[in-house]
Amino acid sequence: MIRTQIQLTPDQVRWLKQKAADENTSMAEVIRKSLDIIMDINGPINPVDQRQKAKQAIGALSGPRDFSENHDQYLADAYQK
Repeated sequence: MIRTQIQLTPDQVRWLKQKAADENTSMAEVIRKSLDIIMDINGPINPVDQRQKAKQAIGALSGPRDFSENHDQYLADAYQK
């Protein structure tokens, strides 16, 4: 398994804790089962479609071209404004 972190709303945490308690399992297991259901409903990810969507996104986002390399400087500049 791969460890990851997510942010949840207070309502989501309350529901998740209650569901885990009702099922006598962990919150992580409830999340995994929920994701499995969503994956079954939506079907597998088609790599051809995924590449096509990525190609369509090229140039659709705006911002400086060096943002990923210099994000700290852009953030510092934004705080100074």
